Amino acid sequence: MAERETIPSKRPHVVVIGGGFGGLSAVRALRRADVDVTLIDRRTYSTFQPLLYQVATMALNPGDITWFLRSIRSRQKNVRFVNGTVTGIDHDTKSITLTNGNVERYDYLILATGVTANFFGIPGAAEHAMPLYTRTQALALRDVIVATLEEAVVRGQKDDLRVIVVGGGATGVEMAGALAELRNNDMPVTYPELDPQRTHLTLIEMQDALLGPFVPSLQKYTKRSLEKRGVDLRLGTSVKEVRKDGVVDGDGNFIPAGIVVWASGVTTHESIKSWGVPQGRGDRIKIDDHLRVQGFDNVFAVGDVAVEDGDRALPQLAQPAMQGGKYVARLIAAKIAGEQVPAFRYWDKGSLATIGRSSAVLQTKGLPPVKGFPAWIIWMAVHLFYLLGGRNRLAAMVNLGSKYIFWHRNHNAIVGDTPVKFRDDGTSAA
Repeated sequence: MAERETIPSKRPHVVVIGGGFGGLSAVRALRRADVDVTLIDRRTYSTFQPLLYQVATMALNPGDITWFLRSIRSRQKNVRFVNGTVTGIDHDTKSITLTNGNVERYDYLILATGVTANFFGIPGAAEHAMPLYTRTQALALRDVIVATLEEAVVRGQKDDLRVIVVGGGATGVEMAGALAELRNNDMPVTYPELDPQRTHLTLIEMQDALLGPFVPSLQKYTKRSLEKRGVDLRLGTSVKEVRKDGVVDGDGNFIPAGIVVWASGVTTHESIKSWGVPQGRGDRIKIDDHLRVQGFDNVFAVGDVAVEDGDRALPQLAQPAMQGGKYVARLIAAKIAGEQVPAFRYWDKGSLATIGRSSAVLQTKGLPPVKGFPAWIIWMAVHLFYLLGGRNRLAAMVNLGSKYIFWHRNHNAIVGDTPVKFRDDGTSAA
């Protein structure tokens, strides 16, 4: 394939790699700037990651939390979208090479690639655990859950069903809470052949408390809420090995499970190591207090992929990425105009996590912690507000509303074409 380069323009060219919270915030903030913008992403859609667990537990459609990246041109004409994966960056020639051989040249570059699951080199984790950071992974987990339940019906519940969630952060807590409600509220109606008491949920967390960044009172409330829902908590427990049929903890104890959900940590994509940028703790890209990549004047990094000088990292949440993207766009516009911009300052708007219906925790700097139903209402409003696109907000509101408001009557689940592994007689259909 012949190499194709972007058409030269008299205006500065800003290239943004990554269409997540940080990348899209930067692109939108450049809407009125006198620049041409190119957004590059390996996927054609942006994913609202905080609600991936709702897709995995059959409460939302994948389309409810994804947004077509090319539709950004409906309100912004100075942007073009390129679907591709970056294979290399030449900072001397200011050029980016994609997998198809095409080259994009830039005057300013914003790296907002996000992160991926970190298995910490634990044997068997990458092979047997199921992470939850992309739409594809959420759908795969959803299908495995349904297939496991259907298989148990066909075979007869000879063995107990067991699920382990590794990681006691927001993703792990929310996933464990949703699975518990699926077992407690839905299974007795939709799977009368199965005994919910023989379906076991275990959450493993290396620290002695859940939701590490939260204050102790909210950590204790979260612990009580999960235990009330019947989740077996293994706090202060590490994972030594993940096997096909369970997990070996740090003390050598084997915990059986048919499904292991990995929500234990994140790291940068391996490809970044070939991009010629300095990397710090967790292989995140090193930046200064203006979010510039160290050693480069016109290259910036925002969101989860970046770490400040001295390995001081912002929380790996949506708000730091969005604020960082907007700041870098403002900085680029100021540089073009020959103006100065002060160093980036993050405004902490607080942290949220939900345990299930009518149960959530909210921590905001300078205000008392909030828990229970009030925090859950705020969680619902915030997540619907930040969803991209009015259609997505409406669809998510309808689906989540029907799940939580009519929880005692509505047991419909959003499923796909789950492969049938067994015939009615229990023999393999493969």
